[in-house]
Amino acid sequence: MSFLKPGDKVLGLKLDHGGHLSHGHPVNFSGMLYDFVQYEVDSETGRINMDMVAEIAEKEKPKMIVAGYSAYSREIEWEKFKEIADGVGAFTFADIAHTAGLIAGGQMDNPVPFFDVVSTTTHKTLRGPRGAIIMCKEKFAKQIDRTVFPGMQGGPHEHIIASKAVAFKEALKPEFADYAAQVIKNAKALAAELMHLGYKIISDGTDNHLMVVDMASRGVDGREVEEILDKVGISASRSTIPNDPNPPMRPSGLRLGTPAITTRGMEESDMKEIADWIDAAIKNKDNKNELNKIKEEVKEFCLRFPMPGV
Repeated sequence: MSFLKPGDKVLGLKLDHGGHLSHGHPVNFSGMLYDFVQYEVDSETGRINMDMVAEIAEKEKPKMIVAGYSAYSREIEWEKFKEIADGVGAFTFADIAHTAGLIAGGQMDNPVPFFDVVSTTTHKTLRGPRGAIIMCKEKFAKQIDRTVFPGMQGGPHEHIIASKAVAFKEALKPEFADYAAQVIKNAKALAAELMHLGYKIISDGTDNHLMVVDMASRGVDGREVEEILDKVGISASRSTIPNDPNPPMRPSGLRLGTPAITTRGMEESDMKEIADWIDAAIKNKDNKNELNKIKEEVKEFCLRFPMPGV
C-alpha cells in the first residue's frame, strides 16, 4: 500500500510453486487488490529460472517484483532480481519471513543491499515473538511509516517490541551463527535421509531450513501425512508441489523444517532417526499399535533434548 494503487501489476511466485498466499493468490487480499502475474519454478529442476522471470517481467512490465518464499528450498538470486526489476522500472520487495534468521546468521545471501523493501516475521528462524519488521531504503521510510500508521495499525504493542529487541540481541551473538549453520546442516541431512528412503524432494534437496516432500508416489497426500505424523508427535505441514494435481486443502506435498529441532540441540546424526520414524509412520498409517509405539519412541527421544532454559 506504500508503493501501489489497487489494480497495479505485481510479479510474484505462484503459491503451488513455493510462494505465499500474500504473493498474489486470488483468495488473499493481495490477489484481490492487485493485478498479480506469476512466475513458476522450472518443471525439471524445481528451481527458479531467472531467464523466465526476466522474460515475464519484460512482457508484463510489473510495478513491483516480489521474491522470498514460504516453501522454496534454494538460495535466491537477489542481485539478478534487482537487475530484472531495474530493467522494467519495478520496485523490489523481498519477503524473507522464513529465512531471516539464516540470513542474520550469515548462512544465506542478504537482499538488503539490493532490494527497496525487505520484510520479515520475527518468529520462525529468527526465534523471536510472533510479529514482523519492515526494512527499506531511507527514501521510502516516511511513506511506509505513514502506511503503517495511520494507514493500517493502531497503538504499538510494547511487549512485542521488547521481545523483538531480545531476539535481535540474540541474533547478534556468535553462537546464533552456529545455530543458523546447524539448521541448514540438519535440513540437508534430513533431506538426504528421506531421499535415501526413496522419497522425492522438490528440487532434489535444500539450501535452507526446509524441504517439500512429494508424497504422490506413496499413495498418500500431504494432509493425510500431516495427520499421521501428528499422531506420533512429529509436527509437519501439508504443502502444494509445483503443478500440483491435487486441491489446495489436500495437496500432494509435505513441508518439513529444522529450526525447532536445532534449537533443542539435535544434529545431523539425529536426522536418520527422524526420517525413519516419518517413513515408518506412513507405512503403518492404519496400524494403531505401531503408531503408538512410534509415538513413545519419539517422546523418549525428545526428552533427551529439552527446550533451552526448561
